[in-house]
Amino acid sequence: MPCPFHPKPHKNKASTLTTFLLKRRSWLDGLYERSYSMQSGRVKMPGFDLYVVNNPQEVKRIMIDEVKEFPKSELLHRLLEPLLGESIFTTSGDVWRKQRELLKPSFEMTRINKVFDIMNDAANDMILRLEKKEGEFINADEETTFVTADVIFRTIMSAKLDEKQGKEILEAFTIFQEETVKTAMRKMFKFPTWLSMLLGDRKRMKAGELIRIKLSDIIRPRYDEESRGEAGFRSDILASLLKVVDADTNERFSFKEILDQVAMLFLAGHETTASSLTWTLYCLCVDNSWQEKAFSEIMNVTKGEKLDIKHIRQFKILNNIFKEALRLYPPVGFFPRTAKKDTKLRDKNIQEGCGVVVAPWLIHRHNKFWQDPNEFKPERFDNPYNKDAYMPFGMGERICIGQGFAMQEAMIILAHILSKYRLELKENFVPDVVGRLTIRSANGMMIKFIKR
Repeated sequence: MPCPFHPKPHKNKASTLTTFLLKRRSWLDGLYERSYSMQSGRVKMPGFDLYVVNNPQEVKRIMIDEVKEFPKSELLHRLLEPLLGESIFTTSGDVWRKQRELLKPSFEMTRINKVFDIMNDAANDMILRLEKKEGEFINADEETTFVTADVIFRTIMSAKLDEKQGKEILEAFTIFQEETVKTAMRKMFKFPTWLSMLLGDRKRMKAGELIRIKLSDIIRPRYDEESRGEAGFRSDILASLLKVVDADTNERFSFKEILDQVAMLFLAGHETTASSLTWTLYCLCVDNSWQEKAFSEIMNVTKGEKLDIKHIRQFKILNNIFKEALRLYPPVGFFPRTAKKDTKLRDKNIQEGCGVVVAPWLIHRHNKFWQDPNEFKPERFDNPYNKDAYMPFGMGERICIGQGFAMQEAMIILAHILSKYRLELKENFVPDVVGRLTIRSANGMMIKFIKR
């Protein structure tokens, strides 16, 4: 069986100029062979020193033991602020801790028993869309992105995602992703702000603003109803956010604060799962035998009945397939942090303010931590494995708060697809793997859904 495709690294480390030219499209384009075997490395740029850490002990130090000394990257915060504002995805320290505490009641709404029907209904609607395209090659990436966005929309705001509205939001986010990588590189190379704006930053900010306006149009009426004491009963995340009161100030979230958190929940909540589902479908196309194993398990577990919540925990093979796709194509390939003070990581002396990157993309494909790291082998999760070298959802106190939500959502969507369709990748199609905010295929994922 051929290995799933991954970008071939350069033989040698690129020059500073070449690094700029390569990485402005995708973080992955600037990697070289040693990136996948080193314990740590340094990338020197005119305005920024960046240290990449692959060693699990040092990763644990950054993400768990000394997490306060390695806060989230200030550059990342500035880059995402036009879209996510001051949300828990980008904040650090006391601000982040307080936000997370205030959001706790809202995440009660994402428990498996509360969202199963929402996810199932969205998956059923996805199947209805797929039925219209049976037997033709379609961009599966668009389908996974829409269905996961629809799930989040229903969970947060009790509303189905309108196809026209959804397309506008998702297209804007694609622009935001593409331009954010370019803007990041320009900032690292000390481009003046006016030139960066001219070269694409204005386009990026406009895309972020469009998404926030679309979300504002939905949130504002309900915010105003709550302010007037006229809100009806709803059991979604937005209803919970509208009622949250800060114990210190006795104040509710402001409209902007709610918009920030909803933008974060919507975009982080659907984008990462969509990426993972697309890569899972791709891996199953590369190795058809796992399609059949998954189909047999789904049939054995459900006995042909309608999918039920009791079935989800019984999907062992399906779970392993998804976990292996997450290993090969982690949704967030790079976790950027900042050194809060002078420190040492292995043999590298790191100065205060330098960037530190933990890279699941590299760690998950590291020969020292995984046998046949580039091969799709779901069976590896039947046996003990190096859990310190597996971090698709992050690690430590900042591990993705929606991890359980995403895993359940993936099981439901995959079960719906694989119980009804065989998957076939378009002949000679090679995904263009890019690392931006998430790991995606820049040319989509051309798959035929063949009715069983």
